[in-house]
Amino acid sequence: MALTALAMLAFAANSVLCRLALGQQLIDPASFAAVRVFTAAATLVVIVLPRWRAHGRSGGNWRSAAVLFAYLVAFSFAYLSLSAGTGALILFGAAQLTMIGSALRNGDPFPPLARAGFILAVAGLVVLVAPGVTAPSPIGALLMAIAGLAWGLYSLMGRGGGDPLEVTANNFIYLVPCVIVLALAFAGDRHLSAKGLALAAVSGSLASGLGYVVWYAAQKRLSAISAASVQLSVPVVAALGGLVLMTEQVTLRLVLASCATLGGIAIVFSQRASRR
Repeated sequence: MALTALAMLAFAANSVLCRLALGQQLIDPASFAAVRVFTAAATLVVIVLPRWRAHGRSGGNWRSAAVLFAYLVAFSFAYLSLSAGTGALILFGAAQLTMIGSALRNGDPFPPLARAGFILAVAGLVVLVAPGVTAPSPIGALLMAIAGLAWGLYSLMGRGGGDPLEVTANNFIYLVPCVIVLALAFAGDRHLSAKGLALAAVSGSLASGLGYVVWYAAQKRLSAISAASVQLSVPVVAALGGLVLMTEQVTLRLVLASCATLGGIAIVFSQRASRR
């Protein structure tokens, strides 16, 4: 249980750290993504290197690395305009709905109540991004939805793809030249500070690198349904982090959308678990 809670804190920390760095213009999004990849790759290599020396390095997957790159880039640029809680809700809502939609497409059995939960979750996200005084930035919401879609696809592609820790380490190594190109492409918008670089490094090494290590260890003790369900706590933790560290407002729209989206997804998981 402690490992699971620590992993959820790490996932929520990614949203809070990114928003903290970009909201205060301490670093540009391309540089944040680059530093996050560099430090995550270095951390994961240190962890898996003894395994590679003993058994050899397994091959990577360029397709999953490309999807991970799409997630990282869209995530970083989205937090130029989204609050930590709103971004996390869109991210994890879109990711879980992508995986649920894949299960529906593959013909997995979904009882009527589970389908109703899926519709409720979609409606929650629609309510969140609908035009209004407290609506999030349309561009930011679209970018985070793309990040969520990419994260959902990355999770689906990782099933049965070998040791997840080694695969993730390889993918981050593959992304190093990609983020170098990204940083060069946005060189004109570059602005750095020691605090911004530190926040990006913590996001990469601790919240991403070590966060994934802890999560994969925790997953061994969780069922697939439980592992998916526990991630629903991340937007709530991220919203609290944004409230405490950046005094971000928790609007009624965000609360209602969170209840609908997270509640709908929880209904889907509970119904599928009961059928199994």
